[in-house]
Amino acid sequence: MGALEEARFEGELENGVGLDEPEEELEAGSGSGSRPEATRAIEEAVRVLLQGLGEDPEREGLRKTPLRVAKAFREGTRGYRQKVKDIVQGALFPEAGLVNGTGHAGGAGGLVVVREINLFSYCESCLLPFSIQCHVGYVPSGQRVVGLSKLSRVADVFAKRLQNPQRLSDDICAALQDSINPAGVAIALQCWHILFPEVLRCNPNPKHLSKSDMQGWVQASVCSSSGVLEVKGNSFWNDFLALLKFRGINLEGCSKSCFPVQSWCPSRSLEVLLCNGHSTKSSNNGKVSSKPGPAHAAMVGAVTSILYSLGEDPMRKELVGTPYRYVQWLMNFRSSNLDFKMNGFNRGKLCLRKTGDVSQIHSVLNLPFCSQCEHHLLPFHGVVHIGYFDEEEGKVIERSIFQSMVHYHGCKLQVQERLTRQIAEAVHVVFHRGVMVVVEANHICMISRGIEKVGSSTATIAVMGQFSTDPAAKALFLQTISNSTASGG
Repeated sequence: MGALEEARFEGELENGVGLDEPEEELEAGSGSGSRPEATRAIEEAVRVLLQGLGEDPEREGLRKTPLRVAKAFREGTRGYRQKVKDIVQGALFPEAGLVNGTGHAGGAGGLVVVREINLFSYCESCLLPFSIQCHVGYVPSGQRVVGLSKLSRVADVFAKRLQNPQRLSDDICAALQDSINPAGVAIALQCWHILFPEVLRCNPNPKHLSKSDMQGWVQASVCSSSGVLEVKGNSFWNDFLALLKFRGINLEGCSKSCFPVQSWCPSRSLEVLLCNGHSTKSSNNGKVSSKPGPAHAAMVGAVTSILYSLGEDPMRKELVGTPYRYVQWLMNFRSSNLDFKMNGFNRGKLCLRKTGDVSQIHSVLNLPFCSQCEHHLLPFHGVVHIGYFDEEEGKVIERSIFQSMVHYHGCKLQVQERLTRQIAEAVHVVFHRGVMVVVEANHICMISRGIEKVGSSTATIAVMGQFSTDPAAKALFLQTISNSTASGG
């Protein structure tokens, strides 16, 4: 399904997703019979996924998860049901150029750039949302300009589809060129994709992670251009880059050929030779598995049905393997996979390392984690900070043990408040005198649903023992975290 095919621009979809289906119907009624067929089909698929994870879809906390997930997927792919011409039509306004006709300005060649449009899209390789900062430039022609808000709305139409960054950039560029007929268009995207838990597990030491890695993101920058902006290095293109630099955005050297699609999604670096679960090869150990179990096969089939319900073709070459990769992502959060035994987290079975500090607050900062929100089946990720009072002769626990404990509690369906409490309780088993845990996380559900709060983060605190009665100790630990953040360590 190419970027310029009529179906992508006009939204003429098949497989049960109609153009005349109002978005508000996603919210209509609490009974399944009052919801669109596509939404109900996704709900049923999500129940299969939950069961495949060993969860009870009827337990408190998960009962409404299928509907929440269905609404998120449908809302996050609403671009398939929108038409660019409906947005741009009636939004072109007359604007004269320079009176003497010398130079470029207004509706006759004056460059217009709208910067830092925050968007999100769903990665077509793994079905996880990724965040985008979009910059749109165009050179008007015919003495007319387009309403500025329409530029961001057109960009959002194509972001709300299953995408990869380069095709998204190409789609936006082509749509604006076709719909407003300017002298040229330039699109630059800065994109961030969440890392996979395997990456964090392979790099438990923050000294081995970049700042972007610590924040849980893989970054990529792409661009597309047309018309007079298609010639890199000419005055229009240079002006476009210069106006981005005003905002601290340096895209020098960015070109369409500089972005290898295969390197974008972290799932591509972990697995190759994918065909909906029939054959996988892990880059970690080289082993090939071609016989998934019945539950795994049912989950892959459920994801395939979700693609159909969204109006996509699961056999489109970019989507072949996507159901398997999405299931592999989910399986990271099946608690039965974890081999860290919490009943071994006690003094009798741990090697306590002696330090020169006695009865002081010890801090273990920036322990990376990735978890899965049980309300929306979307990831949240960030870092955990643990502070505790030692109790005997200045002995502490190795950082790797804390990292394993964080992974144990994080790699399951969770909510951040519960995760913070569970980590504090586990540490308190060993250090009875006092424990404080701070969790900082970015929630993908905050950017990929109706609220779309890009850049927001959530912090939670749990205190036990002396930390709950000693404000000075609490303040000291919080200051330690602040100092670490300020220093980048």
